[in-house]
Amino acid sequence: MTRQIDLAGSFTLPGTSMTVNRMGYGAMQLAGRDGNKLVWGPPRDVDAAIAVLREAVANGVNHIDTADFYGPHVTNQIIRKALSPYPNGLVIVTKVSVRRDDDGSWIPAFSREELTAAIHDNLCNLGLDVLDVVNLRSMHSIHEPAEGSIEAPMTVLAELQQKGLVRHIGLSNVTPAQVAEARQIAPIVCVQNHYNLAHRTDDALIADLARDGVAYVPFFPLGGFTPLQSATLSDVAARLGATPMQVALAWLLQRSPNILVIPGTSSIEHLRENLQSSMLQIPPEVIADLDAIGGNARNWRRTA
Repeated sequence: MTRQIDLAGSFTLPGTSMTVNRMGYGAMQLAGRDGNKLVWGPPRDVDAAIAVLREAVANGVNHIDTADFYGPHVTNQIIRKALSPYPNGLVIVTKVSVRRDDDGSWIPAFSREELTAAIHDNLCNLGLDVLDVVNLRSMHSIHEPAEGSIEAPMTVLAELQQKGLVRHIGLSNVTPAQVAEARQIAPIVCVQNHYNLAHRTDDALIADLARDGVAYVPFFPLGGFTPLQSATLSDVAARLGATPMQVALAWLLQRSPNILVIPGTSSIEHLRENLQSSMLQIPPEVIADLDAIGGNARNWRRTA
């Protein structure tokens, strides 16, 4: 199966020549698991992981999200093995400011030395001379955005950009105040935060970024390690002849034109199911039912 799927249109990252299909792929699930250590070590079947990546690209996916702390190093090495030499137009987005402890925990890595080392690790393991986009992940709180200055690490990343190691900069796990702070230091092309049908904290931020042409990339678009569950979602899926996860992805794509989705999977079957959601059109009256899952329907669709 090759290029049979409408990938919900495209989006050009602001100030760049990088145009990506709005349906992308998140590579986190390609890493393995060791007991309670998630996203740790190699997968059980490296060849299957390689096949998923190649299937995604064959179907038109040209935006892959990754990080060298997935594994650590494992996911980037699999991407390189599967796709290098990389096809023209493929945009690989990675993240920095995190390191992994031996117990699998996620530890802030904000120092100049740690950020510089992370950039070089990404370059080495991906087999690249320059990184397309690097997201600075705020670690003032590991699990959710929390206020606190990101000026120091952002300044380091901007310096690495000036040295030619990074083309463009994005942000992850950030508050609106941190977005504003970062944009005083360097242009920001994307923001990646936790957002989905049930988790709507960033409604206003999405609208603000859309007005400025900045991409918003929801992580955990399907709920992450705790998949989305809702009687309303299941009912809508049955009415539309789709799966609940397809409806959740289609809702994101219809939510705002600056949203890029990066669902992850280690299964070709699930990958194909995810990609097919880009063809699913949800009627307005059904959108209203889905909007209510997040608490209450808001007016943001009129202004986004």
